[in-house]
Amino acid sequence: MNIDPVLKALAAALHDEGPAVEIIIPEDGTPLAVPVETPGFEDAAVVVRTSGSTGTPKATVLTVDELAASSMATAIALRGEGQWLLALPLQYVAGVQVLVRSLFAGTRPWVMDLSNGFTPEAFTAAAEELTDTIRFTSLVPTQLQRLLDSPSPQTLAALRRFNAILLGGAPAPAPLLDAAREAGLKVVTTYGSAETCGGCVYDGSPLEGVRVMLDDDGRVLLGGDTVASGYLDAPEASVEAFFDEDGTRWYRTNDLGVLAADGTLTVLGRADDVIITGGVKASAAFIQAELEKFDGVTAAFVAGVPSREWGQAVAAYVAIEDSSPEAVEDYKTRSQETLGVLAPKTVLTTDGLIMLPNGKPDRLAMIELLTEVHQGE
Repeated sequence: MNIDPVLKALAAALHDEGPAVEIIIPEDGTPLAVPVETPGFEDAAVVVRTSGSTGTPKATVLTVDELAASSMATAIALRGEGQWLLALPLQYVAGVQVLVRSLFAGTRPWVMDLSNGFTPEAFTAAAEELTDTIRFTSLVPTQLQRLLDSPSPQTLAALRRFNAILLGGAPAPAPLLDAAREAGLKVVTTYGSAETCGGCVYDGSPLEGVRVMLDDDGRVLLGGDTVASGYLDAPEASVEAFFDEDGTRWYRTNDLGVLAADGTLTVLGRADDVIITGGVKASAAFIQAELEKFDGVTAAFVAGVPSREWGQAVAAYVAIEDSSPEAVEDYKTRSQETLGVLAPKTVLTTDGLIMLPNGKPDRLAMIELLTEVHQGE
C-alpha cells in the first residue's frame, strides 16, 4: 500500500502548509487524504470519524496543537520515539495516529498488507521489514488474540521485538493480557477515543498533560491538551460532549469508572449498559467479564433486549472454541450456576464477535441479532 501521498498531505496540514484532511479508503483500497473545509475551527489538521459503534459517526476535528500534545505525551510514556507498524484501518484515529507520531518523530511507518484481512502471517512479514531498533505498533484485542494463537515461532519472536504494543479499541479480557505478558510481550492497555486524539490513558494512568475526573454519576471525564476542538457541522453534539472549565478543555465520555487513591482509572463499562431485568439492575460489563472467565470463551458481548416478561432480558453473544451442542449446553449451565438471575436468557454462540472495520465490536449489529433471537424464542 502506497501511503506517500497521504503522508505528504498530512505533513502539510501539520505544518500549516495545506488544508485539513480526512483520510478515506475507497473501494480499491488505496488511502486518500481528502481536503476538508473546517469553518470555525482554527489550526484544524485532521478530521476523524468516530467508530459509529453506538450510532451515526461524528466528524471530530483535531488541531495541530492537540495532535502534537498527544504525540509528545505518547513519546514520554513510551520512553522514546521509534518506527511504527500500521496494522489498523487508516481512516480511524488509531491508524491516523501511527502516521502522525511517525511524522513528528521523523521516522517512516511501515504498513501491513491488509488486502486479505488481518492475518498472523501478514503481520509477521510486515514486522520483519522494520529497520529501527525501537519499534511500536497499535492493535485491538482480537488482533492480539489471533497473533498469540498462531503456531508460528516467527510471529511470537516478532511480537517480542516491539518496545511496546498499544492495545485499545475495546476492553481487553484478563486472560488475553495474562497470556501476552506470560509470552514476554510489552503490552500497554490504552483508553481514549477520537475525541481525545486516541488513547490518552495508558494502563490506567493519564498521559502527560491529561486529566481524569468523574462526574457526579460516575461518568469518566477526560481533560487536557489532547481533547478535540469539537464536531464538524454538529454544534449541539459538541456542546453536549465538550466543555471548558478553568482553562481546561474536557470531554464527557459515555463510560463509567472509578479512580483509585493514586489516580489510576478503572473503566467499569458504558453508562448506558445498565440492564433492568425483572426489577433487578445489572451491569452488562460485569456479566460480560464473568462470562469471559469460562474456559473456552474467547470473547463475549452482553446487552439488554426488549422482553415482554422481564422488561429487559439479559442476552449474550459469545465466542467459544467448541460450538458443539453439548459444549453450548454446558456453557449455559455454568452461566446459570455462576450468575443466577443475571444469567443470559438468550445466548448466541459463534467463533467470533461481529466487528467494525476499526476492530471495535459492532454493538448495534449484535444487539439487533440478539433481539431477533430473543423475540423468536
